[in-house]
Amino acid sequence: MMLGHGAPDWGVVAIFVTVYLGMILGGLPRLKLDRSGVALLGAIGVIGLEVMTTGQAAQAVDWPTIVLLFSFMVLSAQMRLGGFYTTVTHRVAALPLGRGGLLAALIAVAAALSAVFSNDIVCLAMTPVVARLCLQRRLDPVPFLLGLACAANIGSAATLIGNPQNMLIGSVLQLPFGAYVRQALPPVLMSLAVLWVWLVWGPQARVASLPRLKLPPDLAAELRAGEPFDAWQSIKGLVVAAALLLVFLFTDWPREVAALVGAGVLLLSRRFHSSRVMGLVDWDVLVLFMGLFVVNHAFESTGLAAQAVTWLGAQGVHLADPGPLVVAGVGLSNLLSNVPAVMLLLPHLKGVEAGVTLALVSTLAGNLLLVGSIANLIVVDLAQRSGVIIDWRAHARVGIPVTLMTLAIVWLWLSGMLTVG
Repeated sequence: MMLGHGAPDWGVVAIFVTVYLGMILGGLPRLKLDRSGVALLGAIGVIGLEVMTTGQAAQAVDWPTIVLLFSFMVLSAQMRLGGFYTTVTHRVAALPLGRGGLLAALIAVAAALSAVFSNDIVCLAMTPVVARLCLQRRLDPVPFLLGLACAANIGSAATLIGNPQNMLIGSVLQLPFGAYVRQALPPVLMSLAVLWVWLVWGPQARVASLPRLKLPPDLAAELRAGEPFDAWQSIKGLVVAAALLLVFLFTDWPREVAALVGAGVLLLSRRFHSSRVMGLVDWDVLVLFMGLFVVNHAFESTGLAAQAVTWLGAQGVHLADPGPLVVAGVGLSNLLSNVPAVMLLLPHLKGVEAGVTLALVSTLAGNLLLVGSIANLIVVDLAQRSGVIIDWRAHARVGIPVTLMTLAIVWLWLSGMLTVG
């Protein structure tokens, strides 16, 4: 039976604690489970204890968020199969620019793509090309790769479709797409400028070139690897993306419905089999979302979360206030990962201002530590396959100062102490 707000069900509490321990550790000790597996196991446990029926578990899931996320995964798969990301990266890297100019171009492109498509997909597609082309040009690839990861995270904060947590925040709080962009874009642009300045003139800029580098013999072949560029399929994806942005900005059509229609248009293809497109959908992320929705809903039914928020309010700490929200967003995003952190905080927030704050803070906080963002881990893993080692110290030399400066920008902007124009 469903829980009420009386005595808490300690079975649910145990499941909740175990699931979020798994979020912290990235899995559970001695078990071959990642975060998605832990979340799914938690949802199964809740249903198995008969705390919720399968129907009630389905109702606990925010389906507009799931549909929106799935639809943009299909759109990103279309762009990836069309060779768009790889081609764009090649063209940026081939520009006749010096180190500073090339970093600026890379940051701008990664941020722009991440604002519309998924920041994780952008990093997945661009990292191998950036690493190998830097080696070919005898440039130290580490600042470029860290710039790619940080720019993808920062850029994804500019819209409500740039990353999974922003999609969730926009859906649950019903944030207007255009109003969010107007609020978020200025601090995002300033944050990208801070990132570029730090990479160009910061301490890590001392080693700018690699004069004595033995290039891999199969470098040329590796640079040509990947999906060949298909102009028609890339244009098709770009047209759908542009149409969706216009719909989001100028109509009241539900975002998830419009995005699903766009995904359906892309699946009507004579070139890409639907199995190839669906194979690039990140089903693990979708399972993570659905599992956490069920577990969180069951925990909220115990009343413990509401009691904790009430207790904090009695101590003068209100989560809806900017200060506590920034601290909680940064701390939980780095402890749990940003999606679980956002899911914990969202039920206690209302309004556009709180939504904008949480979206910006939870996303920018991902740059603080190497494990703070999936995009960071993707870049590090793919860079290692190209022979470039980035450890947590190298990331920290960029991630920590850039995160602190960008969070300061967000704080000043949202508090009205910083303006542009």
